[in-house]
Amino acid sequence: MDHGTVTNATVDWKAVIQRAQRLDPDAFDVIVDAYAGRLCGFFRRLLGRRSDAEDLAQEVFVRVVRMIPQYRDDGRFEAWLFRIATNLARDRIRERERRPAVVALEDASQGEAVQRRVVDNDEHRMSEGTRLPLEEAETREAIDRALNRLPQAEREVILLRHYGRLTFEEIASTMGTPLGTALARAHRGLGKLREWVETSP
Repeated sequence: MDHGTVTNATVDWKAVIQRAQRLDPDAFDVIVDAYAGRLCGFFRRLLGRRSDAEDLAQEVFVRVVRMIPQYRDDGRFEAWLFRIATNLARDRIRERERRPAVVALEDASQGEAVQRRVVDNDEHRMSEGTRLPLEEAETREAIDRALNRLPQAEREVILLRHYGRLTFEEIASTMGTPLGTALARAHRGLGKLREWVETSP
């Protein structure tokens, strides 16, 4: 399993998770370093705001601390982590729909330890066969505009694949849909993305 930028032969992820379940702060540092960038990228692309992305990425780690003692390690930690992230993103979207949109100013002075690690990392790419067309896009803005045009369900599938690096079986489980539905959404969404990015001015 790929666990992000800190992955190497010396990291025993089973041991890291066991230490985290004993609330070892060093184990949480390893988890944050591995996933902060991917979570922030997932949230920013799904929700469109950096402030939301940083806020929700931090909330994911707060919930991990709270919930990991009950987590049963079945080798699918990423799926569990991104299921938390997906639920938080959906809650935030519902909050937006219930109240008028407010454009918040970015506060560059916020500097908590976790937030410093929540670095937006757009260098991660999809697994072979489902890559976002990053190399064809002249700007990140072109990709963002294309993603924002997608229906939420198609955008979720693509971002869970790209940032979560989940299998389609895991994506279907996370979204509560049949496997065929998840595959169809990915196919439709990627087709639209390629078309829109290629024709972007």
